[in-house]
Formats: sequence, C-alpha cells, structure tokens
Amino acid sequence: MIDSRTAPYAALVLRVTLGALFLAHASLKLFVFTPVGTAKFFGSLGFPPELAYLIMTVEVLSGVALILGVWTRYAALAGIPILLGAIFSVHGAAGFFFTNPKGGWEFPAFWAIALAAQALLGDGAYALRPSRDVAAGGQLSGAHSR
Repeated sequence: MIDSRTAPYAALVLRVTLGALFLAHASLKLFVFTPVGTAKFFGSLGFPPELAYLIMTVEVLSGVALILGVWTRYAALAGIPILLGAIFSVHGAAGFFFTNPKGGWEFPAFWAIALAAQALLGDGAYALRPSRDVAAGGQLSGAHSR
C-alpha cells in the first residue's frame, strides 16, 4: 500500500537526488575532464567523439529538469540510455562492484533503475510543471493508495 500523504515527498527526494547526480556527472565531464577530453575518451571507446557533447547536454538538461520538476518522466527516461551505454561500453567489463578497478556496473545499473522508478512515479511534490493527471487532481501522477 502506498501512503498517499508521504509518497509525493518520496518522489520529490528521488527526483532532486537524481537531478543532482546528473549535474555532478556532467560537471565532472565539463570542468575536470573538459569537453574536449571527454570527446577524446568517447573516441577511444570507438564512439563518434561528437557523441560526448550530446551526452553532456542531456545530462545537464535532464539534471535541471529533474530538480525543477519539469517534464520529469521524459527527463528520467532520457537518462537511462546514457547509463546503459556506460554499463555496456565502460563499466560492464570491470565486473559488478563499483569499487573494482575502472568501476563496475553496480552504480550505473542502480541509477538506471532509480530513473525508471522516477519515470513511473512522476513528478512528486513541488514540481514546477506537474504532470497533467496531478494537476487535474490525481495522486502522485497516477499512483493509487489502495
């Protein structure tokens, strides 16, 4: 049973946390590795270097959208392919645990699952642009308390 009094706040906590993770991850690429360095890394993996710029853009836009509660479901869904790509191209070969050398796939997999949960939950409390069903009086973007 979902507690309809607290569930919107749980979705808010998840939404803001996921958005902050995306901004932190994008900041690492932008300010530590630099966009040029990130593009070179993507190229070394066999991807077109230009893909790095798309990934950084999606990370920033998804992060901001999640924090603000704007197009929450779309922002969450947009991040899942990025994390699956990280698993299959970089972290998968390192094993499961993220503490392994070169990081395993444990953290990106959990992050992708959390994004899927956010997409299912919807906006939660304090969203700047709540989903239509919430704005129309629905509970937690369609979740039911019974």
